[in-house]
Amino acid sequence: MADFTHFNQEGRAKMVDVSDKPETARTAIARSSITVSHEIYEKITANKMKKGDVLAVAQVAGIMAAKKTWDIVPMCHPISLTGVDLSFAWKEEKEQYILLIDASVKTKGNTGVEMEALTAASVCALTVYDMCKAIDKGMVIGETYLVEKTGGKNGDFKRESI
Repeated sequence: MADFTHFNQEGRAKMVDVSDKPETARTAIARSSITVSHEIYEKITANKMKKGDVLAVAQVAGIMAAKKTWDIVPMCHPISLTGVDLSFAWKEEKEQYILLIDASVKTKGNTGVEMEALTAASVCALTVYDMCKAIDKGMVIGETYLVEKTGGKNGDFKRESI
């Protein structure tokens, strides 16, 4: 079991000890998306949803999710985040509207923030779904993936394309 960092001597799950890792600046950007109907697109962009400003609420939900990732992902460490930001871009494709969600997370610490960025993007998409489901339950949350990360023992990562 020595090769597996998330298992103890008995082969049971454990949280990795990161106390000996150096503290460095670390960043991660993750992306998710949600495909919505023309009606939902129009209502979101005109701020006409009955539940309020969908993107503002989703942005706050994403930030809150990044801060609580360690509460919901069992092997994640509690991390002092130094910054969380979510940005949105619309893409029209075959009479459907795709909201692209980018979550950017930063810290200065001894473990990375990839999970926090992925969680932020995911919860942001889920919040859009929740706020719009009364109009159309056919929305589709798309792939969620790491776009890039910096810092740490394993170095930088940048996705070439998806």
